[in-house]
Amino acid sequence: MKELSSVSWQLSTCQVIQNPIGIFDSGIGGLTVVKAIQAALPAERLIYFGDTARVPYGPKSQVTIRKYAADDTAILMRYQPKLIIVACNTVSALALDVVEKACGNIPVIGVLKAGASLAVQVTQNKRIGVIGTQATVCSNAYAFAINQQDSGIEVISQACPLFVPLAEEGFINHPATKLVAEHYLSEIRKQDIDTLVLGCTHYPILRQVIEETIGKEIRIIDSAEAVAYRTRELLSESGLLNHSTKTAIPHLLVSDLPQKFSMLYQLFMGSELPDVDLVEV
Repeated sequence: MKELSSVSWQLSTCQVIQNPIGIFDSGIGGLTVVKAIQAALPAERLIYFGDTARVPYGPKSQVTIRKYAADDTAILMRYQPKLIIVACNTVSALALDVVEKACGNIPVIGVLKAGASLAVQVTQNKRIGVIGTQATVCSNAYAFAINQQDSGIEVISQACPLFVPLAEEGFINHPATKLVAEHYLSEIRKQDIDTLVLGCTHYPILRQVIEETIGKEIRIIDSAEAVAYRTRELLSESGLLNHSTKTAIPHLLVSDLPQKFSMLYQLFMGSELPDVDLVEV
């Protein structure tokens, strides 16, 4: 019986290895995570859901954000994922427990904790800046996560709500984006930070403008890169890493405007466009 049980377990594990990694965000921002995961783990199948009908999440109430988190998770769970990545800092800050409960035994990685951990590792003067949506900044979740690891670090936070719609419109190097960046970052630039956390997965899309405005001597923390590292680590530990030599093409889902999403995907990812499916939320 033990031998049969062992064979059954091995077959089950092999099946799960082939299952996709589910990733969701409020819009196109989570593509920064898709890009990082593809670079680190090209063989992994990815299912990405962008809630383009309800973006942005940042200005919404906590009750609404928690409902959206449950909806988004339910959509990904239809595809039997072996792992869920919450590529939305707002959900990571205010509703990660909702996702974890909905996923049961399936592991969940939130971008917030991954980004906070990397920032703690790299800061030299223990002064870290965090920029994010209104909801993420007001939750104080980054400061809490950072100070849990090192209580001596000072965290200076700044809400940048217009960055999300600018990214969603593809205004990557637009004069309006530069003006908005100067408005948001001029004060935090004076705070003697040596590290800046991009506390929203949309923000790396505007990274060039942010770097030029904040100063290139400040280390930028892109949570997507931290999440990719943590994903590899977790899948390796659990024996669920896909070692195939084939590169998988992501499966993309959106709740509205698939044509616009397709255009922005090509602009940001710079690669062949997979099919984009429209789903109801």
